[in-house]
Amino acid sequence: METKKEARLRRAQQTRKRIALAKANRLTVFRSNTHIYAAVHSFDGAKVLVCASTSEATLRSELGGKAFANKAAARLIGSEVAKRAIAAGVTEVAFDRSGFAFHGRVKELADAAREAGLKF
Repeated sequence: METKKEARLRRAQQTRKRIALAKANRLTVFRSNTHIYAAVHSFDGAKVLVCASTSEATLRSELGGKAFANKAAARLIGSEVAKRAIAAGVTEVAFDRSGFAFHGRVKELADAAREAGLKF
């Protein structure tokens, strides 16, 4: 029987194969119970171009030091990773939700990244 984590990783692999065929930079998202992480990987997956997470001290202070895994935190991380990506010269990415469902925190992060100027 497949565990919940194995099922998520299987879904993530399918998405990553499609993104690799498109030769696009990937905006990956990982969410845990306590934090949310986002990173932009190069098209070949060899380098992380930019990243942002709620575990960073500067972003943690912006959230007020309370909850780091809610929709407000996801919105902050989405806009921050988009600003950093645009500063690094990346404007178009493929969204890799890492097998997570596209709702809640993952959707908030994606919407904030789009509003900040990333295209996907």
